[in-house]
Amino acid sequence: MPRLGSHASSLWTGSIRLGPAVKRYLVDNDLPLKALLLLDNAPAHPPGLEDDLLEEFSFIKIMFLPPNTTPVLQPMDQQVIVNFKKRYTKELFRCCFEVTDTTNLTLLEFWREHFDIVICLKLITMAWDGISQRNLNSAWLNLWPECVATGVSALAPESRVMEDIVALGRNMDFEVTEDICELVEGHNQDLSTQELFELQAEVTEEQEEEPGEEQLSTSELKLLHQ
Repeated sequence: MPRLGSHASSLWTGSIRLGPAVKRYLVDNDLPLKALLLLDNAPAHPPGLEDDLLEEFSFIKIMFLPPNTTPVLQPMDQQVIVNFKKRYTKELFRCCFEVTDTTNLTLLEFWREHFDIVICLKLITMAWDGISQRNLNSAWLNLWPECVATGVSALAPESRVMEDIVALGRNMDFEVTEDICELVEGHNQDLSTQELFELQAEVTEEQEEEPGEEQLSTSELKLLHQ
């Protein structure tokens, strides 16, 4: 089913997008007209969303996860997002290393002048392709264990990917391994607005202290990586 990339408020108005998209998917795949939309219990998802659906889309049921249970129950939070972001970091580092190793570009020149949305989307595709169907199935273990295939266990952190990231970082002469670990492990939590301001200040200070430096700092990479 295609991703619905609209703001929540416009998504529900008149069921313009959600209802037709779900119905079309079910009909095209010869599936019963039954659908469950499971949402986080968050202010952006107020109660009564089901009332905004048109009558012809009443087959869509909306349920909310219990408050403060997202880290435990939400399928994508069961190592799927974290492992995806680790794989993205690995592909990003690999791309940077290959470019700087095979061209005359410095890492800073590549990052600031040549890294674009097309390259980013390709890296996202490669990272997501690394998440297997088994991984996605195991993510439902806490919320809906009956749908998890026999023998499938909870998804564990991918230590090998982390080792690859560290090795690639060393090949690009990143000075401190711990900085790379912090960059990757920091994907477990989003930075707050205050933390982003502090990180930006750190990057600015580094640039002022080393005006002739051609190396992309880990702090700058971390900021641009959010």
